[in-house]
Amino acid sequence: MVFIIFVIFWACVLSLVLSKIKSGRMAKWAKLFRILTLVFSISIFAYWFIKKSAVAFVDNSVGLQVINKLPQPLDFYLINVNKMENTTTLEPKHIGKIRPEYYRIEYLKMDKSDEYWIIGYLGKKNLVYFSQHAVPNKNIDQIVEVQNYINQSVKLSDAAKKQVDAYNYENTKLGIWITLDFLLLFLNLVLILRKNKS
Repeated sequence: MVFIIFVIFWACVLSLVLSKIKSGRMAKWAKLFRILTLVFSISIFAYWFIKKSAVAFVDNSVGLQVINKLPQPLDFYLINVNKMENTTTLEPKHIGKIRPEYYRIEYLKMDKSDEYWIIGYLGKKNLVYFSQHAVPNKNIDQIVEVQNYINQSVKLSDAAKKQVDAYNYENTKLGIWITLDFLLLFLNLVLILRKNKS
């Protein structure tokens, strides 16, 4: 998706430059390129947002229910520990902020994993909960009740924190590029509609 966002960005920049061509044979090709850029970009973003907002159910997955029994809302992250031959990779995912006595459901793809970690933050940087969970039977859904402020392993929680920080940094960068794309799309759309009206 990152590559497509860069492509959309440069296509929109080129569309703005081409909007200066107002006459001649090149004007028709420029207008066609600008219209195709708009249609392609809007279609990609529409598909992406629908996919993101849909329920994240995964085939052959393990259902995980995280219940917050603590008196304060916590921001939870999940790290799937993938093990392949001699390497271990940590795959972070944001579960979301869970209020007291509420829960969230996630679906874990456990084909390369038999373990996951749950990290809870009070605020943005204050890690107050870390737990490590094994999945011996991948046919049984998991329920995790967060009842105490605990850190089961300082070493593992430090590794998890680094992964979460990197994950949030990448999401922030992606958010900035998407915002720029939307701004350029809006400018291109306004220019095309205004030209059509005149």
